Amino acid sequence: MTVRVRFAPSPTGMFHVGGARSALQNWIYAKQQGGVFVLRIEDTDAARNKPEWTEGILSALDWIGISRGSYEGPHFQSENAGEHRAAAARLYESGRAYYCDCTREDVQARTGSQYQGYDGYHRDRGLGPGPGHALRFRTPDEGATVVVDLIRGEPTFENKLIEDFVIARGDGSPVFLLANVVDDMTMGITHVIRAEEHLPNTPKQQLLWDALGVKPPIWAHVPVVVNEKRQKLSKRRDKVALEAYREEGYLPGAMRNYLMLLGWAPSGDREIVPWSVIEEEFRLEEVNPSPAFFDEKKLRAFNGDYIRALPVDEFIDACQPWLTGTGTIAPPPWQPEEFDADAFAAVAPLAQTRITVLSEIVPNVDFLFLASPLIDEAAWAKTMKDGSAELLDEAVAAFEALESWDAESLKSTLEAVGAERGLKLGKTQAPVRVAVTGRTVGLPLFESLEVLGRERALTRMRAARLRLV
Repeated sequence: MTVRVRFAPSPTGMFHVGGARSALQNWIYAKQQGGVFVLRIEDTDAARNKPEWTEGILSALDWIGISRGSYEGPHFQSENAGEHRAAAARLYESGRAYYCDCTREDVQARTGSQYQGYDGYHRDRGLGPGPGHALRFRTPDEGATVVVDLIRGEPTFENKLIEDFVIARGDGSPVFLLANVVDDMTMGITHVIRAEEHLPNTPKQQLLWDALGVKPPIWAHVPVVVNEKRQKLSKRRDKVALEAYREEGYLPGAMRNYLMLLGWAPSGDREIVPWSVIEEEFRLEEVNPSPAFFDEKKLRAFNGDYIRALPVDEFIDACQPWLTGTGTIAPPPWQPEEFDADAFAAVAPLAQTRITVLSEIVPNVDFLFLASPLIDEAAWAKTMKDGSAELLDEAVAAFEALESWDAESLKSTLEAVGAERGLKLGKTQAPVRVAVTGRTVGLPLFESLEVLGRERALTRMRAARLRLV
């Protein structure tokens, strides 16, 4: 038997990090088993679907390493509508489903409760198809449905607690439960690896597989992804869009490494490992069923480690979208003609050790490419206090006299200026840093001064001094 797994997102919004994790798990499992990864776009919600969301799914998969052309699809659920309706008809003709015209209010009036499920009112009343007549599955009265799950063992659901659920609406269109099952049957899916939130639907879907005479797939429900309050990640409340992380400057390798740790861990006391190790060691049956905490701070630290591990030339290439404002990245504060590739290459190794996401490169290097620095007013107020004007005067004079404009000479010169005032280097260099870069933190000051150049640096220091008059 050839293993066939599927990833079946809906194109109704940005790509969820939880979906990205499920895609990666399906992808790895298929590769391990010599099987096939199928991409199916569940696009039957016409009111919410947009073509750009489908392209977003494909682009996001590309970004995390599941590239176009390496999988089967994308298939579109809407293309299988005929099979969905045919399956609904077979279930009705075989007596496994019946029509019902009850409204929610009808059921509530009979049961006296808004919380009780459907009461089976039309089970044996012989209502035929017609406008407004929904098709309900006839759930067995006795026994239990056992779901064989690679992660959760054998969850068991008593059939008497499963209501006769709707499989086709009053207009004849099949609902998700049936369409999903029929699509998996049509595509020969052997293993369904998906989020835990779908587990309550699984006994219903397994009953449909049985009723349609096809052996159900092997299930694996991976743990729900939660925030720091142990709440399920929500698009309305949490930062969940993979695109947002990509545009902030997370590396795809760091993201997919971290996502795979949500419910699973490689061998040994390690978390940051090569992708080849993850592909080799990942086991579905080793996934922890408990909720998995998506820790953005930890992800950011991961990303910083991945950035520092890049060869410098790759780091320079990776920064280009933020330096040039390409694609969906916001343009930097300088004009294209102001950017100096050689100057950036000179400070890139220094910046690489200090940023955790690639978008941070802009505030770290903008002082190199602007006519004057962007002043952080809070930093200015905190730093430019009594004595700063005189210190800048002395620093300018000392720097003007330098024969060699290099980091070591600049450092020793400013140290001497501070020593005359009884100041340590940290206190001495703070006003110079703000004058030249506009900020109190950033790249090493003296290397920055060297790359910026004598005239530009002195011009900025003099301008800062005038502002202090």
